Amino acid sequence: MSFLLAPFAVHPDTSRGRIHSEPAPAGRTEFQRDRDRIIHCSAFRRLEYKTQVFVNHEGDLFRTRLTHSIEVAQIGRSIARTLKLNEDLVEAIALAHDLGHTPFGHAGQDALNSCMREFGGFEHNLQSLRIVDCLEERYADFNGLNLCFETREGILKHCSASNAEMLGEIGERFLQKKRPSLEAQLTNLADEIAYNNHDIDDGIRSGLITDCQLRTVPLYERHRRIVEQMYPGLYGKRMVSETIRRIIHTLITDLIRTSSEKIQQYNPQHVDEVRDLPTLVGFSDQISSEATELKQFLFKNLYRHYQVSRMMRKARIIIEELFDAFMQDSSLLPADYQLSLSNSNGRDRQARRISDYIAGMTDRYAIREHCRIFSLHEPLI
Repeated sequence: MSFLLAPFAVHPDTSRGRIHSEPAPAGRTEFQRDRDRIIHCSAFRRLEYKTQVFVNHEGDLFRTRLTHSIEVAQIGRSIARTLKLNEDLVEAIALAHDLGHTPFGHAGQDALNSCMREFGGFEHNLQSLRIVDCLEERYADFNGLNLCFETREGILKHCSASNAEMLGEIGERFLQKKRPSLEAQLTNLADEIAYNNHDIDDGIRSGLITDCQLRTVPLYERHRRIVEQMYPGLYGKRMVSETIRRIIHTLITDLIRTSSEKIQQYNPQHVDEVRDLPTLVGFSDQISSEATELKQFLFKNLYRHYQVSRMMRKARIIIEELFDAFMQDSSLLPADYQLSLSNSNGRDRQARRISDYIAGMTDRYAIREHCRIFSLHEPLI
């Protein structure tokens, strides 16, 4: 496979390796092994029942964290192939990047971070890394999945200096102001392309935003006019789908063109050179500006829609009340999550274990747990 990769790509035979040494895989690359381990882990399966914008039980056709991760992987691989980057690494990062997300999307994360303020906070990128490094229990020789450095690096998109200092080698780039591999940079933007465009689709499908409203967004309106000209009289789902498809195509082709120009300008000959250069994967100024306008529209009209806000309010209450109940009475926790609270360090560890438990819940499991503890009636979902 290496002969197909550009010199600045991450080559599987020159990986920085795993925390625990293992024999080389037979019949697949190191990053294909990472991908396979991610697909088979418990946290990945739970993504099927974790929300993007809409809570899981609100409808069967809305995106979940699982379908989102698959879309990111598909977009990322297509771009990586054109740029001659490592597709397998991009796929592994894409499939793992949301493993640490709480139930109820960003509202759940914000609530859990607030609960954990005295105990180091909560951040889903760090939690994703914690899952693949520590929490998964599948192998006799080590905790976690023992993924390659480059996969773990791509999972950790953001990190504060204080947290980076505790992470060792994987946190050094945040302290030294360096960049990750091009594969990691690419996956970050594939994530953005995926969620912006599928949130348009889900938002219209739900009735919370309309095609008419979206026509005030230049990126959407421009592509919608193209579809109208090509297919006079087209309307409804087909019109929306054709418009979104063209937006995605425009974003991908612009990303490839702009990134290719930057890579050619700096001409890195090794992945380690990439780490010392400015970010090389990105959009043109025009497309970046239009993508930002789209994000601002979705934030105002979809993510802050009163119906979404009402559900997210309920979500915050569920997370906060579960956390408080478990902190006050650890006997409510499953046995695997119970630790001694006899000293301050024990209390910090217990809080972290509680956050692990809550973050690992699916939307509907969190609702059920809340009902089991606070309601006299059996949960209905």
